[in-house]
Amino acid sequence: MTASRQTAPHPKPPRLVAFDLDDTLAASKSAIDPRIAAQLRALLRVVDVAIISGGNEAQFRSQVIAQLGDADAAQLSRLHLLPTCGTRYLRHDGDDFAPVYAHDLSDEEKSAALRALREEAERLGLWEPNPWGEILEDRGSQITFSALGQQAPGDAKHAWDPSGEKRLRLRDAVAPRVPGLEVRAGGSTSIDITRAGIDKAHGMTSLAEHTGIPLADMLFYGDRLDEGGNDYPVLALGVPSIAVTDWQNTADELDVLLPTLQPTLEDRQV
Repeated sequence: MTASRQTAPHPKPPRLVAFDLDDTLAASKSAIDPRIAAQLRALLRVVDVAIISGGNEAQFRSQVIAQLGDADAAQLSRLHLLPTCGTRYLRHDGDDFAPVYAHDLSDEEKSAALRALREEAERLGLWEPNPWGEILEDRGSQITFSALGQQAPGDAKHAWDPSGEKRLRLRDAVAPRVPGLEVRAGGSTSIDITRAGIDKAHGMTSLAEHTGIPLADMLFYGDRLDEGGNDYPVLALGVPSIAVTDWQNTADELDVLLPTLQPTLEDRQV
């Protein structure tokens, strides 16, 4: 088992368990493993579950929802999807996942963000001439730059900027060109641009408001809880959090968590 680090104490079983997606529940852009799928179904029988990540809605549906198999409507009603870093929020309405809110960017904001990302990446020598798929993506509520392309293999992505220095240089170059928007280093090769203040902390706060579950009663798993990482806003908000290194590490941690949730199930049945 890969060592992990609980970054905030959590003395009682959580009422909601939240996760980052890529490199936490699944390898980047890949479907969740059957082991994770089974654990998510087990969680959904006893607690609410949330997934909050920079990926778009289509990725959530293919990577997670399509893999949950026989999860029923009651289980799916406990699943909260917050794609594009929580700038969108979807809940199951009995038939499908429907939007609760979406903080979409205006056409002018999108154009400015796309232009700034391309021009600054070219100026810094970070524009890949032969990418795996599109480098720039309009996700409605988020503009995403993927240095090697959206379909780049995981080994290439992890080798591109292991120190994070390239992403930070690009972020610092783009941010002054899009005042009113927030520019963040995302995954291993990505830069995400959203409305200012609309990040994972905003998503988790909105989740607490919509569910009535306090942040202190949640537990979050993420692979980028380090300061400057895209999961750090959740930790800074005060949500009890556990740092993981990959989906296998998360699965090992869930093997430890799941038995502790049985009292929660018994309490609900009383």
